[in-house]
Amino acid sequence: MEPRISLITLGVSDLGRATRFYQECLGLPRIETPPSVTFFELGKTWLALWAWESLAADAGLAPQGTGFRGFALAHNVRSAGEVDALLARVAEYGATVTKKGQPTDWGGYSGYFTDPDGFLWEIACNPGFPHV
Repeated sequence: MEPRISLITLGVSDLGRATRFYQECLGLPRIETPPSVTFFELGKTWLALWAWESLAADAGLAPQGTGFRGFALAHNVRSAGEVDALLARVAEYGATVTKKGQPTDWGGYSGYFTDPDGFLWEIACNPGFPHV
């Protein structure tokens, strides 16, 4: 297998709401798609939003399940101020800040939020991370 992730698909409860959050709040570049799915191009990786039940059915799984999902998506920014500003912005769009921005034990600054469907995101300023 080549070392890359081509697509990250999030199962969402309200496609319109999720699309607005990722497009308007986070400013992700949307790609024209059919009405049942939304794609955002993030360099060589795309982010897809698809109805929760449809994604579960496609994978052959039951759609029930809540709580901590065992993973987080992350976005790195250039400064601690950008971390705090983005956490404030996502809260205005219906996200829940689960951990306010604060200094980390690895020399950076980070905080966490869950999007309107409960997906966990870390917003971090990591001075050692090359992709900002």
